Amino acid sequence: MILPPATLGMLGGGQLGRYFVMAAHRLGYKVVVLDPDPASIAGAAADHHIVASYDDQAALHDLASRCEAISCEFENVPATALALLEQYQPVRPGASAVRICQDRREEKAFLCRADIPVALYLALLPEEPIPAQASELFPAILKTAREGYDGKGQWQVSGLDELATVLAASGVPCVLEKRLALEGEFALTLARSPSGAISALPLVQNWHSGGILGQTRSPANVPTLESEAKAIAERLIAALDYVGVLTVEFFLVEGRLLVNELAPRPHNSGHPSIDNAACSQFELQVRALCDLPLPDQIAVRPALLINLLGDLWQHGTPDWAALLALPGLHLHLYGKGEPRPGRKMGHITVTGDDWSTVEETCSKARQLLGLAPPR
Repeated sequence: MILPPATLGMLGGGQLGRYFVMAAHRLGYKVVVLDPDPASIAGAAADHHIVASYDDQAALHDLASRCEAISCEFENVPATALALLEQYQPVRPGASAVRICQDRREEKAFLCRADIPVALYLALLPEEPIPAQASELFPAILKTAREGYDGKGQWQVSGLDELATVLAASGVPCVLEKRLALEGEFALTLARSPSGAISALPLVQNWHSGGILGQTRSPANVPTLESEAKAIAERLIAALDYVGVLTVEFFLVEGRLLVNELAPRPHNSGHPSIDNAACSQFELQVRALCDLPLPDQIAVRPALLINLLGDLWQHGTPDWAALLALPGLHLHLYGKGEPRPGRKMGHITVTGDDWSTVEETCSKARQLLGLAPPR
């Protein structure tokens, strides 16, 4: 057990890292962030910011010398960097689990080996012929094997000729997935400590637009799906021998949950827990990293989250005063610079004691922001 005022390490400098720093500080820890961006918002909140690339050997040794345990805020930290750090300090999650999650080909193969239901897919290389069975997946979605997120690195394809053109233009390994008739999208965030304790936030329901999360309902309040999701997630944690916070994204298809992706970290869809849960996903991350006790159950209040993308700033700064006048509304701005279209600049969470109040306030917030209801 690693107790405060120990120093913890964080690889990654975005909003997820920033919230980790805040949760760690509240519990009495210090935090060192390693991130290449001098303007890192997590680095600005941390006790020390090492400005260096994730494969900088000297910087990694510096981080290890300053910290007693290390975590990461996104899955694209090189697994080799995590493996190096593991030689000196506990790294949670470990390199082996992150390596699987950072490549869709590895992840899909792992899920199939673990007998976890997924959409039909094929792994493709731009320099190799397209297998004949690809025609069975159309209409389909082509995704880059690595580093795609928020709809980036994804293309809708409807035939072999179109697939060949897009795959060649991508120039990188990809995964072709059958496009499904979705009945809903859900996510479950849970944590496992080195001692083997497991704690989960309630299942949430998500709505996306253009591949970017637009709204989250917490909790989803679908008991049968929640039991199914927890059973799948706990099987995954066991198969990965996972320690830390893990988010599992699900598709609901014909009444059955299929795993879409794994995120070896807190997740945008877990942000309502900052305001509506007795223990947030970021406190879970700190607790799991340090082997502190995990809560048996996490009570939550009704909440709806709306992501604030840079598009909202195209006609000027939104009217924060009007939004903050709404009861139960919590405004989170991440402190990022330029508000570019599609860039996550912050979010709002509306909480309340009953769903009708939350939904009414959320509707008013959408009107103030000029946002249509999610579809």
